[in-house]
Amino acid sequence: MAALPPKGRPREFCTDAALAAALRVFWSKGYEGASLADLTEAMGITRPSLYAAFGNKEALFHKALDLYEAEKLEYIRVALEQPTARGVAETFMRGALAMQTSQCDPKGCLGVISAMACGAEAESIKADVIARRASSQAALIGRFEQAKRDGDLPAHVDVLGLTSYLYALLQGMAVQAGSGASRADLERLVDTSLAIWPSR
Repeated sequence: MAALPPKGRPREFCTDAALAAALRVFWSKGYEGASLADLTEAMGITRPSLYAAFGNKEALFHKALDLYEAEKLEYIRVALEQPTARGVAETFMRGALAMQTSQCDPKGCLGVISAMACGAEAESIKADVIARRASSQAALIGRFEQAKRDGDLPAHVDVLGLTSYLYALLQGMAVQAGSGASRADLERLVDTSLAIWPSR
């Protein structure tokens, strides 16, 4: 008896490369600004192939956000492992600076771009971005609480406020990077922030 032919056509593209291309589109245009035509053109695939491999545009964005976190936000994990709170803050800010001023990536922060631009029809995107940021903030708060217990941060320091301050700096740097600020301008901001850091 002859073997049955495989069902459906084999996938003719690399899903990893296609996802990386989709990430660049979302990163440069935001969720709402990225049309399906933009995405399929950048990914080199048809709409049916996009739906078959990734689901709809929303599902594709969530997968792109996973890739963004894994590849572009590694500096956050490295920062949390530093031995001092000041080292955590410096690694955090300099990692963000390096990512935001990279010559091979779009400028700004994907989370900031997508959260700011979302309308009512994309609430799940905004909620996902906010939830991911909250998870990172919780890890940073825990690290700074440990620094207080270790005597590395003064007892009077408001850890929640300090964490919010760092995230506000990162978001401001992302907006400035996206609007043409030079690396030297952003490095000056990091240096000034470290100069007033409340470490013992």
